[in-house]
Amino acid sequence: MEEKSYQIALAGNPNVGKSTVFNALTGMHQHTGNWAGKTVEQAKGMFMFHMKHFELIDLPGTYSLHSVSAEERAALEYFFKTPPDAVIVVCDACCVERNLPLALEAAELCPCVIVCVNLMDEAKQKGIQIDMETLQNELQMPVVGICARAGEGLDGLLEALEHVLEAPQANIPVHYEADIEARLQILTDMLKEQSVGFAARGTALRLLAEESDVGTWLKMEEMPPHITTHLQELLANLKKNGWDQECIQDSITLSIMERADQIAAKAVRIPPESDRKDRILDDIFLGKYGGIVMLLLLCFVLWLTILGTNVPSAMLESLFSVIGNKLRDILSTLHTPEALTGFLIDGIYHTTAWVVSVMLPPMAVFFPFFTLLEDAGYLPRAAFLLDKPLRNSGACGKQALTMCMGLGCNACGVTGCRIIDSPRERLIAVLTNVFMPCNGRFPMLIFLAGMLISGKNVPMQAGITALVIAAGAGITCAVSAFLSKTLLRGEKSAFLLELPPYRKPQIGKTFVRSLLDRTIFVLGRAAAVAAPAGAVIWLASNLQTESGSLLQCIADFLDPAAKWLGMDGMILLAFLLGLPANETVMPMILTGYLSQSAMIGTEETAAMREIL
Repeated sequence: MEEKSYQIALAGNPNVGKSTVFNALTGMHQHTGNWAGKTVEQAKGMFMFHMKHFELIDLPGTYSLHSVSAEERAALEYFFKTPPDAVIVVCDACCVERNLPLALEAAELCPCVIVCVNLMDEAKQKGIQIDMETLQNELQMPVVGICARAGEGLDGLLEALEHVLEAPQANIPVHYEADIEARLQILTDMLKEQSVGFAARGTALRLLAEESDVGTWLKMEEMPPHITTHLQELLANLKKNGWDQECIQDSITLSIMERADQIAAKAVRIPPESDRKDRILDDIFLGKYGGIVMLLLLCFVLWLTILGTNVPSAMLESLFSVIGNKLRDILSTLHTPEALTGFLIDGIYHTTAWVVSVMLPPMAVFFPFFTLLEDAGYLPRAAFLLDKPLRNSGACGKQALTMCMGLGCNACGVTGCRIIDSPRERLIAVLTNVFMPCNGRFPMLIFLAGMLISGKNVPMQAGITALVIAAGAGITCAVSAFLSKTLLRGEKSAFLLELPPYRKPQIGKTFVRSLLDRTIFVLGRAAAVAAPAGAVIWLASNLQTESGSLLQCIADFLDPAAKWLGMDGMILLAFLLGLPANETVMPMILTGYLSQSAMIGTEETAAMREIL
């Protein structure tokens, strides 16, 4: 007999360690981060416990289960379209009272809910005491304390999950205002008669709040007419008593928050100075000189990046040069035609080797430090500092998050724009994300900074690179302001940004995961487009016409337009050909200027300065 597979939903506020719990249970390596909105899509994983199969679905981080924001809508839609067998609600032990409302709402949509209090080690360090027994009695659902990063308490969590699946027990954790409660009970009983597959009380509550998405998912048009009629009568009676849609929604939210506060007051003891360290650090990072501190911190990370990349980059270039010579000797031994040898070695191989040797060292240094800032809780604060200029530019504050993501990769930044609800503001964020220099452009920025500063003055080079990034942020705000006042006019939306607690990052794990998940992935993608780009460049450089090489002919053709833009045809051509891989732009310019038949490197900055 085939063992049943249970579907378990993993829910939680942003930044409570939900993805860490997911990884600990499934053994997968979903990227985790210390800022809100990290999980954009649902992730799925499998695990077994006591010979039972479980499918774990990591829902988007959300503060409630009402269809207001995109994250809430996605999480709530999952409950209606594929009702889970059980829900694990992950809470942060350092701020349980803020996480309890989600658990209370989940209990109205599923009879099997387990409250997983994560980060117990951090709560202990801050002197926060949680009475698990009292919390469990008040919530009327299982409560388990764990530390997912250390793997502590996971067996207890799985045992509680197994127990609640064997004996599900629906409860009513929240009672609402008398007018709402009376009509809620009537509608709940009617929905139970229709054998609604998910909790009828939670469904009825959202119908009374007139959440249109719920009516669509429930297919109200297919319900018996008397249910629709009764719903309209109940809403009409509420409105007669002064309960419009906004009042109903506000009352529901207030009742849930009050109940969460009552439970937390009985079960949690927080010392007055538990967040003193966070407040001191916030005075530094978010105070009057927070912008200067952010720029200095960026300079420091770039200084480490530049300092740590010169030697490895030179070593990789030497290694690839030796390998290239060996490959050329092998092809010569095989009597390969000279044109084919040049195409393979000078075109494809050298271009790919150049991209790898230039990109790998900076990424191997920058990405881990960038991830450490994220895990420590600083990046959300950088986004907070950017929020005011963005709002003044007519854009959404959430764009600050996508700008920070764009520093790592513009593609990730553009994808992250999905967190912006307004289509107008989302389009502004997508169009302007390119102004934030991604990590793929850092090697060229560092190279150009080295050309501007003679010698090996690493601090000055880091400062210039940081100023270019700051200029990118300024241009983003300027272009956002232009778009919001001309082509994309409209009302600004509100932006709620949670500032997570500062945390000690796991340095070893961060470096390994950053190298594998980010550096190698981005590098592989860049190398994949660099190889065909090298082939095209070699062919254009070696195919001769009456006026010279095809590359030079195209550059001459583009020259009038390029001069209008303040450059020449060769530079414009290099920009166009460098669209797949930004790192090839400078070598292509030098190749064209020196009329070389193969792409050349840029090892000697003094010589390159003379050429340019």
